[in-house]
Amino acid sequence: MDQMNKSEVLILAIETSCDETAASVVKNGREVLSNVIYTQIALHTQFGGVVPEIASRKHIEKINQVIEQALKEAEVTLQDISAVAVTHGPGLVGALLVGVAEAKAISFATGIPLVGVHHISGHISANYIEHKELEPPFVCLVASGGHSHLVVVKDYGRYEIIGRTRDDAAGEAFDKVARAIGLGYPGGPKIDRLSREGNPDAILFPRAKVAENEYDFSFSGLKSSVLNYLNNCRMKGEEVNQADVAASFQKAVVDVLVEHSLHAVKTFGYDKFAIAGGVASNSSLRAAFEQECAKRGITFYYPSPVYCTDNAAMIGAAGYYEYMRGVRHGYDLNAVPNLPL
Repeated sequence: MDQMNKSEVLILAIETSCDETAASVVKNGREVLSNVIYTQIALHTQFGGVVPEIASRKHIEKINQVIEQALKEAEVTLQDISAVAVTHGPGLVGALLVGVAEAKAISFATGIPLVGVHHISGHISANYIEHKELEPPFVCLVASGGHSHLVVVKDYGRYEIIGRTRDDAAGEAFDKVARAIGLGYPGGPKIDRLSREGNPDAILFPRAKVAENEYDFSFSGLKSSVLNYLNNCRMKGEEVNQADVAASFQKAVVDVLVEHSLHAVKTFGYDKFAIAGGVASNSSLRAAFEQECAKRGITFYYPSPVYCTDNAAMIGAAGYYEYMRGVRHGYDLNAVPNLPL
């Protein structure tokens, strides 16, 4: 790729925070040249969730192939790469270590600068890939299996968390309720699909408010309420309408996420709002935000589903802005499972 303009910054990005082994080449923070994802969902489904030890072993097995494929699809070599960006937290420590060790090895062997990236910063930055016009400041809801954060994006890589979950993350609640209904893992997409056949107003599940912070979330009470409903039905010998339970539960989650998010957008005076993370690919959530943002004159941004779940392109986008800010990490970069944003 000799014709590559020297002013173009190419980031080789690596993401191994959970059960996806991913590598990507991203140009100038917004153009994805390749995005390779090896997913382990089939492996973990039999256990009803991600088994950290299995995830780590699989990352070790697959990471070199995934990176080679990402370089090949982008039609570049390591000589063309400006920096190697890697997720170093938060996530499963064993899984993170595989990606961090790989990125450090590449950097050490080639002299390419090393940039550690925060996983949530990656999710937020996924919006820059498909929305070239989107620039900070804006409000972003990050909702996934491990996170439910309301974030004011003040600038590239500069964040203020204004709301977070007090207990279960939204995606975690989806997984647990899906298991209770008998849908299995992964719960989010399965509840989303089943909900289309159900009545979202069939059962009134609670919408929790957190007294100390109007932007915080709490989903454990909702989860318990669903479990109690299912237990009561079983004790009385009543048949459970799975689709109605799924739809009513999903509506309760969506209502809370939409209400808190748009309240924050209004209070902070922004006219741009984005969503990110695995739960952001939920069709009901997208539809509700589209409708409510349109009513309020707020521009709504969301990534395609492939950029909502864990991927390396989002890490490349975030890594680009860190690199441009002069961030460089040494070979003492470590995996930090609970890295603060």
